[in-house]
Amino acid sequence: MLSASAPLRLGVIGLSAGNGHPYSWSAIFNGYDPEAMASCPFPAIPRYLARQSFPAVALASARVTHVWTQDRKISEHVARASRIPHVVDRLETMIGEIDAVLLARDDAQNHFEHAAPFLEAGVPIYIDKPLALSTRDALRLLALRHYSWQIFTCSALRYADELLISDSSRKRIGAVRLIDAIVPHVWETYAAHIVEPVLIAFPEADEVLDYQRFRREAVTTLTVHWASGLQTRFTSTGAAAGPITICAYGERAAVRRSFRDAFSAFRSALSQFIQTIQAQHCPIADAAMLRVVRLIELGCS
Repeated sequence: MLSASAPLRLGVIGLSAGNGHPYSWSAIFNGYDPEAMASCPFPAIPRYLARQSFPAVALASARVTHVWTQDRKISEHVARASRIPHVVDRLETMIGEIDAVLLARDDAQNHFEHAAPFLEAGVPIYIDKPLALSTRDALRLLALRHYSWQIFTCSALRYADELLISDSSRKRIGAVRLIDAIVPHVWETYAAHIVEPVLIAFPEADEVLDYQRFRREAVTTLTVHWASGLQTRFTSTGAAAGPITICAYGERAAVRRSFRDAFSAFRSALSQFIQTIQAQHCPIADAAMLRVVRLIELGCS
């Protein structure tokens, strides 16, 4: 039984290629060891952590108490850097010792394998984006839930204030006709970072009428034509560097937003996960989760 006052005990699962979330997410709860974090293989993480005011910014409502990765040495380094007291050699060892799980890997093809033991045991879990690469695999995960709020999943960018488009901006640009959203890295792991914020910000993205997918080497573009008349173009640029950007073109003007503050977005998403557990209610409906997965699937197929 969860205590109303004691911090929740979290287990973190890592590490997938190019994804440092086990370090950063754990630090948001636990704080971090600057010397150990300096050798984190993701240099952006110690840089943005150093700009924060710890321990004031840490989420006191939970602590990461256990860590598992596919390599004991990696687990031990994450534990030192993010002040995690227990390293385990088997995922299942955490069951009974934790209150919830952070599946901090974005290799969606492995999500079922890593999440299933906890879902079957009734443990709430935050599954890193994307939930799955196909609707079929997403439904397979959702079917393992014991209760409706057991799975929390999203792109943390749904909580990025700098990507918001205000009502006044919408009025200034007029009816939106085209949205061009760009994200670096590969489609399978990063497309959710542009798909989800666009679907939230623009209700004009309603029913898919048609789509075209273009893929060459590591660059993928998915163009979607919606029943409302809106057209969206989602592009992952592979190795080409650049900010995550959403541009909306209206009848009178255009507006451009770029993602800048990873720490705040991650902190907000993690806070929402804890609130989901406390309230026993997930604010993100299944239909919204599945819409994101469906567009990612269209870009993969």
